[in-house]
Amino acid sequence: MIPVPIVQARARLGEGPVWDPLRQCLFWVDIYNHRVHQLILETGAERWWEVGEVVGSLALVAGERLLLAQRHHLAWLDLLSGAVEPLLELETDRPQNRCNDGKCDPQGRFWFGTMGPEGAGSLYRYDGHLERMETGLTISNGLGWSSDGHTFYLTDSPRQQIYAYDFAAETGSLSHRRVFIDLRGSSFFPDGLTVDAQGYLWVALWDGWAVQRFDPQGIPVEKLELPVQRPTCPTFGGSHLDRLFITTAAVGLSEKEIQEGFHAGDLFAVQTVVRGLPAHRLMNPV
Repeated sequence: MIPVPIVQARARLGEGPVWDPLRQCLFWVDIYNHRVHQLILETGAERWWEVGEVVGSLALVAGERLLLAQRHHLAWLDLLSGAVEPLLELETDRPQNRCNDGKCDPQGRFWFGTMGPEGAGSLYRYDGHLERMETGLTISNGLGWSSDGHTFYLTDSPRQQIYAYDFAAETGSLSHRRVFIDLRGSSFFPDGLTVDAQGYLWVALWDGWAVQRFDPQGIPVEKLELPVQRPTCPTFGGSHLDRLFITTAAVGLSEKEIQEGFHAGDLFAVQTVVRGLPAHRLMNPV
């Protein structure tokens, strides 16, 4: 399996890909270019919305809108008009922080993290009401749920660790945090992740030129090499959820490094022999 570039996005920091099964399209963000991108897979049609400031992640919502996690607030993006309507503010007392990666759980609650100086980041859950679920993080990043829904995964990239928590689906509570994958001492950093239908994790390796697949015990079993230094997040999509889409970044690279990884910032895809898990929509948007 060899990932190939399918959209010449030239994103500074492509992130947060989400497959929308109703529209049969992929949404993703370019954090530092303040854009939300859309790719209609069948036709190859592309579109983007300028959202005015940093956008770390997004969630699918019923109707013609998306929920965005921007620098210090959640906001609605109207897909018809392009208007951005703030919903609520957070961490305005921490100007160095910003919202980062996010995803909806199978029950339709939006989980997203913040990043900042050492230990200043947090993890939040939004289901019509905002609750802080974890503190002491630095870059709250790749998150996901096991295929049986009983385990929640969360990455803290600078610490080069992916944590696992027991997840109570009914209440949306977390407990028993432990280190699930420990990559300390590596020359790369774990970034975004997704989970396939077999319960394996696919993790983007920032500065690692690859996406690594780990088994349900956290053992590396397969690696997808990419021609770019900074893959940021994978997700499954397509009508059968058997295409892996991978966002990438060019931010922070020298001119020489960009020449060596010419497609830095582009969107990649690869056909897989396994299927992913479906993305979920926000169920209580008010």
